[in-house]
Amino acid sequence: MKLSEHPHKVKVYEKIKDGIWCYKGFFSLIDAKIIFNGLRNVFKFYLQPVEMKAFNKEIILQHTRLIPTSVKVEVWSRDKGQCVICGSKENLHYDHELPYSKGGTSLTAENVRILCMKHNLNKSNKILTIPPIFFS
Repeated sequence: MKLSEHPHKVKVYEKIKDGIWCYKGFFSLIDAKIIFNGLRNVFKFYLQPVEMKAFNKEIILQHTRLIPTSVKVEVWSRDKGQCVICGSKENLHYDHELPYSKGGTSLTAENVRILCMKHNLNKSNKILTIPPIFFS
């Protein structure tokens, strides 16, 4: 059973670890149910990823572009929660080393790294020829 014919658009954030949240994007809230998990009743939300475009147009996204939580946790640990180029710990983004638009995957940590906003926006969908620097 759907909530409505025109699902609400919601912003979704994912908790990576205590105090660290990652913006996941816009999703359509398709349905919600209360499920007993053996200990208590919990809400279960059914979401569909969408990309918001100008004039409230939307495109349904494939799940393959989203970086799984397990990959984010592995990358955060490996990159020590900082930009692999400059070491900044502010305004961090998860970046596809081989851009998704050029066939890069989100499913393994080998193709994902942390960049600060400045370096990620400068990179855009280009492939950097310098290897990332890992800080110890």
